[in-house]
Amino acid sequence: MRVSPGLEIMIRKRLYTTRKVGLITNHTGVDWELNHNFPLMLKEGYRITALFSPEHGLFGDHPDGEYVEGAVHPETGIHVHSLFGATQKPTRDMLKNVDILIFDIQDIGARYYTYMSTMLLSMEAASEHGVEFVVLDRPNPIGGISLEGNVARPSWISPVSYAQITVRHGMTAAEIALFTAAEKGLAQPTVVPMENWSRSMYFQDTGFPWVPTSPSAPTVEMAILYPGTCLLEGTNVSEGRGTSVPFQTLGAPWVNGMELSETLNKMKLPGIRTRPVYFRPSFSKWAGDICRGVQVHIFEPEKVRPVELGVRILFAIRNLYPDSFRLTPPGPDRRRFLDLLCGGDQLSNALENDDSPEPLLNMWAQEAEEFGRRRRDYLLYS
Repeated sequence: MRVSPGLEIMIRKRLYTTRKVGLITNHTGVDWELNHNFPLMLKEGYRITALFSPEHGLFGDHPDGEYVEGAVHPETGIHVHSLFGATQKPTRDMLKNVDILIFDIQDIGARYYTYMSTMLLSMEAASEHGVEFVVLDRPNPIGGISLEGNVARPSWISPVSYAQITVRHGMTAAEIALFTAAEKGLAQPTVVPMENWSRSMYFQDTGFPWVPTSPSAPTVEMAILYPGTCLLEGTNVSEGRGTSVPFQTLGAPWVNGMELSETLNKMKLPGIRTRPVYFRPSFSKWAGDICRGVQVHIFEPEKVRPVELGVRILFAIRNLYPDSFRLTPPGPDRRRFLDLLCGGDQLSNALENDDSPEPLLNMWAQEAEEFGRRRRDYLLYS
């Protein structure tokens, strides 16, 4: 029996058809037959007065980090307000003709992804301006049981570390919204839950088609590895952007792929093995240069511990190539991108202090265990 997302439940029950709807969405907001949500809703008689888009834009055609301009949707004439441009939070003027704000975007299950930041900032705006906020729930593509990584520190909250949750949080969008609203004292969102989803499911178990959630998220395998291999974004090692398998392939011109692969495989990390590869990124880090490194292959998805994998990859590369490996320098805000991803500087300090990964991983495991207790009251599915 396939999973039915909140979008299908809302339309089946004819919810909110008399309201002036502001819809926060992108190309991932589809039903089982791959009908895009807002044309489908208009066909069903919904009154959509405004559209809002996150990072990558309404159609997912903007690269990571690129600001998106507002626009008018050519077929419907509805204004599309960008929430990844001049503002990342809906303004009073954007909401002037909206009495219900609906969020319908497929997340990836890692704290780094900015879609949940967009959701939470929009929920704050709705709470501030007296607009009802609704989450049409969708699956966590990497399951709802396993938790990994640290809890972001309050002073490090950012679009890539948007809440005090673990890196791999095992929650759906609606559960994150309920948890954060309670933590921040915001108006509780309304939730349209899924049908037939359980916490043990990975995306391939849902019977639902995978729509790439962003330009560098082509497969479910990428989603499984992303909570760990995304950490490479904060270094001078390519995370595979500009290749056909981003976040599964990694390396640099100065890496010995055979040596790195043998080092990682000797660790017998659960659910994966690596093989040495050569690759030439077409854009991003080392664009046009021949890189050597590894591709991570998944054998048992439910056993993969991606955050531990990412940490151990960083320590292995640091140990093997200390004269070449570097963390990305701090930006204008004097913060390193690796620290923004981690919601704190524990990992970068451990790498720079020549520590082993064990103390860090043990500390993060304790934080994940504690977070698991904190999230219990906000879980909607068994």
